[in-house]
Amino acid sequence: MNGRPAFPAEPVTNHPGHLPRIPSGLFPAGPPPRPTWREPHPVTGGGVAAGAALAAAWLLLFGLLGRDVPGYAWWTVVAVAVAWLAALVLVRHGDRGVAAGVAIVTAGGASIAFAVVVVRWATSADWPMW
Repeated sequence: MNGRPAFPAEPVTNHPGHLPRIPSGLFPAGPPPRPTWREPHPVTGGGVAAGAALAAAWLLLFGLLGRDVPGYAWWTVVAVAVAWLAALVLVRHGDRGVAAGVAIVTAGGASIAFAVVVVRWATSADWPMW
């Protein structure tokens, strides 16, 4: 080696009577020009499913604390806020797949609570949250 990097490969010149062959670049002839980074905790389907199951159980337990529509809605808001904080911590310091499962299910749970409040509001003509 003459002090230059090995990539891209130098033309083959050791065959007498042949023209030098320059690689096209379609199939690299050497290592990549920089290192490849692999994440320590890749997102997997199992992680997403585990986060979704835990978030569903979390929302169910908090939803059962409410005795009426406003209670259910407020407990769901608290549960969603805490779950989203946990998901943010997991994104930064833990498993992003579990965080994605938590985020998806808590968004669905918040949508269900919102729909319950809107239906009660539409049927009673009175805002049920206060």
